Amino acid sequence: MPASVEQLRRLGLDAGLCAVGIVSAEPFAAVRATIEERRDRGLHDRMQFTYRNPARSTDPSRTLPGATALVVGAHDYQREAPPKPIGEPLGRVAAYSWEDHYRCLREALEPIAVRLREDGHRAVVLADQNHLVDRAAAHRAGIGWWGKSSNILVPGVGSLVVLGSVLTDAPLDIPHITPVDDGCQSCTKCITACPTDAIIAPGVIDARRCLAWLVQAEGSFPVKYREAMGDRIYGCDDCQDACPPNQIRRRRPSAAGADQAWVSVLDMLAADDDSLIDRFGRWYIPRRNPLYLRRNALLVLANTADPDDQRVAEALERSLAHPEPMIRSHAVWAARRLGLHHLLAPVAHDPSAEVQVELVRP
Repeated sequence: MPASVEQLRRLGLDAGLCAVGIVSAEPFAAVRATIEERRDRGLHDRMQFTYRNPARSTDPSRTLPGATALVVGAHDYQREAPPKPIGEPLGRVAAYSWEDHYRCLREALEPIAVRLREDGHRAVVLADQNHLVDRAAAHRAGIGWWGKSSNILVPGVGSLVVLGSVLTDAPLDIPHITPVDDGCQSCTKCITACPTDAIIAPGVIDARRCLAWLVQAEGSFPVKYREAMGDRIYGCDDCQDACPPNQIRRRRPSAAGADQAWVSVLDMLAADDDSLIDRFGRWYIPRRNPLYLRRNALLVLANTADPDDQRVAEALERSLAHPEPMIRSHAVWAARRLGLHHLLAPVAHDPSAEVQVELVRP
């Protein structure tokens, strides 16, 4: 007998999902209009995720012709932060990247896909891809409400979840879904918590200001947000940390594999390119170019390091001699911020305009 909607839902919950909903695979026309409008305003900056091809990411049939339904799941990754090591400058990693939470999500969605295939239907697991607007699917499925931070908040869980779906052509008996009530009400804590005022209206993010995006963006890091970056080496959790639903329940202990909550920026700056990609390649790195890891590490060093630490001076000296102008220019900014102006003599006549701009920046 073909699996029922409730059986599919139970498969997901038993596999570790915190919420499962099943909805039609009709196009998300209103969401497509919103994406295109925000893209036209430049709010996406150069971000490609779902902005690259809104016609595809909002129409499931572009991925699976004949698609009828989405089985949408949420995986809860809320954990206690591991203790912060002491004794050296450290980069803080956003909680969604401590471990490969999307692997856990895909593994929990796969039993649903397997059962649908066993019943003779096509089924595709979609998670962390450009193929589908995951938050819109979760909202349609009644998994949560749209928060002012633009995240989906799951009742009783909060926004610290990753979202994915099983897209299928199975003729499921899709239940009527009642949208989840807006739990934010008049709360604006996420908006006021953003260190760069990137939440420009409830649910509207200007990626040009968002640190979670800027640490992934190509090119030079915008000067006006370098100090606001603080110790963030990858991602930013400030809006979610300020969100009351995320603080209601006690966070679970971190899993044994959560060894990337804090990373040594001195180690990053000393490592070779292959070592950097081996350790941090799971992060989104533009063109998988380790230069961007070094760029971010230099900014964290500038914002957190003890200028009297000889290891800091040595890291800056190596970076000031780096063959890439982007690294030398960010090293100049870091040295000046730390008051280590004596290190800059070797680049006083650097041929790069990018470096020269940093040398004379007010």
